Amino acid sequence: MIRRSEVKQAQRRAAEMLDRIGIVLTPAERENIEVAELGLGELDRTGLEIVTYVNTGRYCAKELILFPRQTCPEHRHPPVEGEEGKMETFRCRWGKVWLCVEGDPTANPKARPPKGSEQHYTVSHEIELNPGEQFTIPADTLHWFQAGDQGAIVSEFSSTSRDESDVFTDLRIERIPQIVED
Repeated sequence: MIRRSEVKQAQRRAAEMLDRIGIVLTPAERENIEVAELGLGELDRTGLEIVTYVNTGRYCAKELILFPRQTCPEHRHPPVEGEEGKMETFRCRWGKVWLCVEGDPTANPKARPPKGSEQHYTVSHEIELNPGEQFTIPADTLHWFQAGDQGAIVSEFSSTSRDESDVFTDLRIERIPQIVED
């Protein structure tokens, strides 16, 4: 659960990060930045901010904004209604992001699961993305990602996004946050 004032503050902070690197949003896009708090009550550590430009039955384009060391927890995009799960390409625009996917564990990873939630992070093959670098995640693949010390902005290009169907390793997570007025 997150308070409306916290949502507004996170939206402003995310919009300021986008402004700094020259990504221009319309007033409606700024107002509709999704704050994915995920129900854990620790947005600065676990969650992310999302601008969705388009999401149709064929493709999707988003900006993912991560505050310093903010982590999007481990999840996968399963098949839905007979269609393959979401395949997505992450392209780092600013900052640094560590993407952890299935594969051989990285010996000295830089990404660290949030303290107290380590048991919910099972994949540890780390890929470091710096501005201009990208990686494509196959459908139905476990993954999680974390921003570096300055935060990160990542453009996501994918097949149709059905975020409400994402499967998180941590069963405490609520993908669609509950916002309470204050």
